[in-house]
Amino acid sequence: MRLPLNQRVAILLHEGTIGTHGKTGLAILRYSESPIVAVIDRDCAGKSLPELTGIKRDVPIVASVAAALEYKPEVLVIGIAPGGGAVPDDYWLEIKDALEAGMSLVNGLHTPMASIPELNALLKPGQLIWDVRKEPSNISVASGMARTLPCRRVLTVGTDMAIGKMSTSLELHWASKLRGWRSKFLATGQTGVMLEGDGVALDAVRVDFAAGAVEQIVMRYGKNYDILHIEGQGSLLHPGSTATLPLIRGSQPTQLVLGHRAGQVHVRNHPHVIIPPLPEVIRLYETVASAGGAFGSVPVVGIALNTAHLDEAAAQESIAQTIAETGLPCTDVVRFDANILLDAVMKN
Repeated sequence: MRLPLNQRVAILLHEGTIGTHGKTGLAILRYSESPIVAVIDRDCAGKSLPELTGIKRDVPIVASVAAALEYKPEVLVIGIAPGGGAVPDDYWLEIKDALEAGMSLVNGLHTPMASIPELNALLKPGQLIWDVRKEPSNISVASGMARTLPCRRVLTVGTDMAIGKMSTSLELHWASKLRGWRSKFLATGQTGVMLEGDGVALDAVRVDFAAGAVEQIVMRYGKNYDILHIEGQGSLLHPGSTATLPLIRGSQPTQLVLGHRAGQVHVRNHPHVIIPPLPEVIRLYETVASAGGAFGSVPVVGIALNTAHLDEAAAQESIAQTIAETGLPCTDVVRFDANILLDAVMKN
């Protein structure tokens, strides 16, 4: 499945438009081709979405599902991605209101909803509930076979979670297509799966099979494309992250692109976990990816710097500082474009 391109979408985003948990909804607003008719966020109702987020999409922000109904939405997307993926208590009433109003539901949280009898009782013919986070079928443990593929396999990695790894992979993918290459974006999180229509929601997969699930989708597409852009998840620096290593092992990347938020000195919400200097982080990822030589050399070829919190002059200064610190190409792919990083990918 994927977000329907012919149905009107409302995004449930309470405390997410300008908060820290709204990355799913904001990414859909930035990248989806679906007609999005309303954002639901009681704290930002009546305000300008472009002014709040910088996303050039003039969608009204309303206070509730009830208020969104005047825009005739047909699908409600849960747009937050809180830690642990649990449903906030105040979301349940909104979800029920949407189903009672005849809307389908796209759920990217860890709590499955399609199997809840109370919600199913509200469904009418034509309505459905799509739980995005599901383990693929017929997966097995990884074998390292992705190394045998002829294509480039570019994996985004990071100094923290939620710093723009998906956006970087998408921007690299689109830049590749504009150059006429056969390129495929491989989604590994719930938002990417909603956008792309296939992929694997990696945090729904049992840990023993996580690398195998990644390998399965890489092998499915690798022989038919020149370049695969593999959406990164988590961080080797984050104490709660289990997704990055399976992505590295399953995809057997040929190049890495490192994501970092400009000026960030520690892992978000964990001030006791300091982010080392970027050259040390680069060395860490290259060492882990090569496994001391077991899998061959895998270079970090560039830095995707998230400068959304800076004005343009400060962003340019931070990019220049990062280039000087690492000796690698660096840019903000959303603010500018991904071509500098794509050039670096193709040189390696």
